[in-house]
Amino acid sequence: MEKKPGSNRLDPRMLDHVKIRWDLRPGDIGSVVSLHGVLYSQEYGYDHTFEAYVAAGAAEFAQAYDPHTDRLWIAEAGGQTVGSIAIVKRSESEAQLRWFLIHPNWRGLGLGQILLQKALQFSRECGYRGIFLWTVSYLTIATHLYKSAGFKKTEEKTSRLWGQMITEELYILQLATSSQRNLKSS
Repeated sequence: MEKKPGSNRLDPRMLDHVKIRWDLRPGDIGSVVSLHGVLYSQEYGYDHTFEAYVAAGAAEFAQAYDPHTDRLWIAEAGGQTVGSIAIVKRSESEAQLRWFLIHPNWRGLGLGQILLQKALQFSRECGYRGIFLWTVSYLTIATHLYKSAGFKKTEEKTSRLWGQMITEELYILQLATSSQRNLKSS
């Protein structure tokens, strides 16, 4: 991990080495699944069933992918996937935010905020009226980002998943329609 000399903070110039793209390429789905499987195992003790869960959703996404209504952003550095986020169409008016993850070596630089803003902007451009996501209760940095973007927690449930007792949380963001934005700017 690159750091400024004499500092415990990451060097923000590291972001200059990150390329964010959304042109879905062979290997992208696998890199997102692998990153999730490895990091959630290392950081939270999740078992192989979590990777299978991510892989099933990612396969469904890849099969139905429409770049006009769905998007997967890949953050790359040195040819490696270091982060991701996706918007998946669920209905004409609603999308799901999925696979939001930043590799630990690249956290703290604002990359998560950049990816989240890209996802929200795309959702607005698509005309979605709402976005929902499921997360787990102890991902406090991610939930802080969601809340600061306007997401509200609407539900939680605790169950045994991925080899752990997990409290899942549902967050929803209501997006202003173009007519609502026009009224506010008048």
